[in-house]
Formats: sequence, C-alpha cells, structure tokens
Amino acid sequence: MEPRQQFYRLCKQYHSSVCIPNYLSIARISYIRPCARPITDLRSRSEPRVFPSSGWENIEPSFLVEEENIPTYKPKSLYPVHIGEVFHHRYQVVGKLGYGSTATVWLCRDLPGHCHVALKVYITSTSVSQRIEIYNHLKTIQSDHAGQSCLRSLIDTFQVQNPDGHRYHTCLVHPPLGMSLDQLTPLLPSKVMSSFMVRTTMRNILAALDFLHTEAQVIHTEAEVEGPVLRKSHSDRTIYVSRPLPISFGTPGDIMPDIYRAPEVILNMNWDSKVDIWNVGMVIWDLFEHRHLFKARNDEGKLDDGQHLAEMQAVLGRPPAEFLARSARSPQFWDANVQWKGEVPIPDYDLETLKERLEDSEKEDFLRFLRRMLCWLPEERATAKELLFDPWLMHGRFK
Repeated sequence: MEPRQQFYRLCKQYHSSVCIPNYLSIARISYIRPCARPITDLRSRSEPRVFPSSGWENIEPSFLVEEENIPTYKPKSLYPVHIGEVFHHRYQVVGKLGYGSTATVWLCRDLPGHCHVALKVYITSTSVSQRIEIYNHLKTIQSDHAGQSCLRSLIDTFQVQNPDGHRYHTCLVHPPLGMSLDQLTPLLPSKVMSSFMVRTTMRNILAALDFLHTEAQVIHTEAEVEGPVLRKSHSDRTIYVSRPLPISFGTPGDIMPDIYRAPEVILNMNWDSKVDIWNVGMVIWDLFEHRHLFKARNDEGKLDDGQHLAEMQAVLGRPPAEFLARSARSPQFWDANVQWKGEVPIPDYDLETLKERLEDSEKEDFLRFLRRMLCWLPEERATAKELLFDPWLMHGRFK
C-alpha cells in the first residue's frame, strides 16, 4: 500500500478510537457525545428543569462583566438570555460558555434529544447567512477524506425575536466542544504536551484543513451547572459570568485571533487559504512552548501592529520587497529600501533562541517544519497536504 494511502487509513482508524481536535475552533479537542435520539425524533421529551430564583451571587452594578468590556458593546443588540430559558421549544439554557463582540454562547439541554448542545446567539446587526451556507455546503460533500470527520457540524439554526418586538437574533446550534488544549496541558504530568501528542493533534488539524481547502474550497479563518453562579442584574437583562466548564468556546473575533494574525492580514492585503497555514504554525508553537510566539502588545498591554510586525521581522527576517509592495500600509513600518522604520525597535532574538524545549536534531527538524508555515509570502507557505507528509510530522508513523 502506498504510504499516503496507508496514512489516511491510519488516520481514519485514529478518528474511530479517540477524540479529535475540532479545527473550527482551532485549538480545541472535540468530545462529542451523539444525541440519544435523532434531532427529528420528538416521541420522547424531557421536562425543562426549574432553576432557583434566589441564591445567586450578585455583582456590583458598576463593575463591568465580560461582554460589557467590549468597546463595541451595545446592550440592546444582544439578546438577554436567562439560565433556564427554553429556545425554539427544545433547547434549555443551563450555563454560559463564552462571549464575544458578535455573540454569546450557552450550554443547553436538548429536551427531546436528551443531550447537551452549544447555542450561539448572535447580536441583531450580525448576518451569519454566509456561515450557514458554508455549513450547508459541507453537508452536501460526499467524501472519504479523513479530515471531514474533524469538522464541527451545524445541528440547527433558527431566529429569536428581540424583546423590542422588531429585531431578530440568529441562533446556531452545534455539538458542544470539549476541553481546550489550554485546559488540558496543566493536567499533564509535565504540564506540557509531548512531541507525540503535538504530532497527533497537528495531523488531525492539517487533515481537516486539507479537506476544507481541496475538497470543500473553504477557508477556515472560528455538563450541568452546580453551585452559585456569579451574575449582574439590570432592569432588562442579566449578565452572567462564563463558567469554567470542560466544554467551552473561544471569543469570537476577526478572521483569526489577534496574536495569530498573518502579516497580510495586519497589512490589509488580500488573503487566501494560506492564512490558515500561518494560523497552524502559531498553534503548534503554543502547544510546544505553552506561550505565544508573538506578544503583539505594547507596554500598556494594548494590541499594537507595529509591535507585532517588529516581532515578526525578528523571527522571520526582513520581508521581501514584493510582499511590502502589496500593501499601502507598508510605508508606515519600512522605508523604500525595506529598512525597518517603525517606532518599536526590532527585538534581539530569533526563532532558534526562542525555541527552548527541543534539542539537537529534533529541534532542527521541527524548526524546518515550522518555517514551511511561517513565511512572509503566502505563496511560499506549504499546503496542508504537503505538511501532512513532512518528515517531522510523519516521524514514528511507519516502522
């Protein structure tokens, strides 16, 4: 059997026996328990649970909580979800999982399905029609590609009316994701992932990306509550504090988290599927070092593009002139001779000095693997399929 076919066969066997990373939330492991009954089976239904109306631990009204800290926060744009509320006659909210600039995410019991789901409630001004089209497109693809099973599915979608009686909020229902890798690593004996665990995780992420890029033609770019829950009450809504449950979502943002942004995104260039490859490089660094490759923050702790680009140049070297020519923002940071002129000095380090955990030949092979993803020019980055068969990633697969 050809090595490539043997790899995909082993990858499928792996999917059937262990939990897999879900690339739509790139650094998360998916522990998806199938519903006890199909989503369309309404013959049996659990009764909604009654949650206590007292015993809550209230927060001082002047203290900003979670989504209230977002600069674009507008209370009237968010639907005022309450724990215990039942959506769409079937999804009862039992806890808050996360929040972001465009949505809040909640853990719900699917009453007829006898399982838990994640409910994402978008603000009124956000259109998610394109996202829904992509999910529907993925459903239509008939493929034996191993990466297809790595993707989170869309279970249901519906709208809920805003209390003002005029506007509507789009809601998406997904299988709940499992423990994040950030939550997993502190539980490991050494509090860091081994090379074997990193390789296993990256194989699945890259398999998912290869399916999205080659067959789907899509670019990625996103338990019960017990004890007292912190909340802040307003006259028209309640702001809950997200629970540190083993099921969680990251904060919704731009096409990628700010510290994971590819250089073409920072410089407002056109971008394509190679931003996903850059993103993978950022993730694999975090898994090994348990810290970010780039800080991207100034001394005041605020996101700073100049700081971010200076750190990139320290790690990658000077960008090619042809790359800088693609952006009208480039003259803010480089002169006509591609000399750095930003306010932030270039840090005095490189990729070799930053890499601490690996030694000798494995460090050399890993950094070569990483450099195939972290390139200024997007077209120079390897594809997901090419990375799947990189010698460092394939180490130990065929003996």
